Amino acid sequence: MLPYANGVLAARSTLVAGLLSCADEPFRARIHDFLAGLSSDELQFIAEFIGASILESDKRCPCSREQMAHRITAFRQARCAGSAGCSDEEHKMILLLEFLCGSSLRQFTLPPGARQTTQ
Repeated sequence: MLPYANGVLAARSTLVAGLLSCADEPFRARIHDFLAGLSSDELQFIAEFIGASILESDKRCPCSREQMAHRITAFRQARCAGSAGCSDEEHKMILLLEFLCGSSLRQFTLPPGARQTTQ
C-alpha cells in the first residue's frame, strides 16, 4: 500500500475513534456504523465543530435540537466566511446534527445571550 494511503487511513481511523469516544456508551455501536459511512471530509467537519465547541467556553448547558441547528449554522457561517469551498456544507450540517442527536451529545456551549431551554 502507498504511504499516502496509509496516512489517509490512519487519519480517518483517528477521526472515527475520537468522535466515537464523544458518544455515550449505549449509542457507540450505532454511531460507529454511522461514522464508518462518512467521508474523511465529513468526519473532519464534525470533529472541527466538536473542537470549536470545547474551546469556545467552559459553560455548557443542554441544548434542544433547534438550538443545536442554530449553533451548527453559526459554525458553518464562521467557517465559510470568505471561502468559496463551502458548496457541500449544508449536507455536512445535516450529518453533524444527526451525529449529535444520535450520540446523545446535547450539551454544548451557547453563544452569549442565547436562551437555554430544556427538551
